[in-house]
Amino acid sequence: MLCLTRKVENGEREDATLTMTRRQRTRSRLRVTLDTGEEAGLFLPRGTVLRPGDLLASDDGVLVRVRGATEAVSRVVSDDPLLLARACYHLGNRHAEVQILRGEIRYLRDHVLDRMLEGLGLRVTASEQPFEPEGGAYVPHGRHG
Repeated sequence: MLCLTRKVENGEREDATLTMTRRQRTRSRLRVTLDTGEEAGLFLPRGTVLRPGDLLASDDGVLVRVRGATEAVSRVVSDDPLLLARACYHLGNRHAEVQILRGEIRYLRDHVLDRMLEGLGLRVTASEQPFEPEGGAYVPHGRHG
């Protein structure tokens, strides 16, 4: 079994890809299946969070690119930044992870949160797409969705 033990910053090639959900990308120890069907294991330093595009390496030099899996998310689109800010406030108050984009927010599908935002006057739609929430105030900046 291939053992992926570290993230690498630069790589001119990728030998395989690994599609993972948001939850899987927060795990440091995990048995996974590469997109080729080959089994592999993640043995990363504790606290490592993977993002789509990250490159993982095995001790024998195999490079694997991380991809974001399609997940059930709720999308809220509005041209009113104040209304979106209110939505983010209420979602954060409920400790929901939120992906913030220009004119749009996304969160993992939750019918209770959907109804709450509809009560604020927003239109919520269901979607299937990769989910990459904000890292939080204590995460180094530089990679935003």
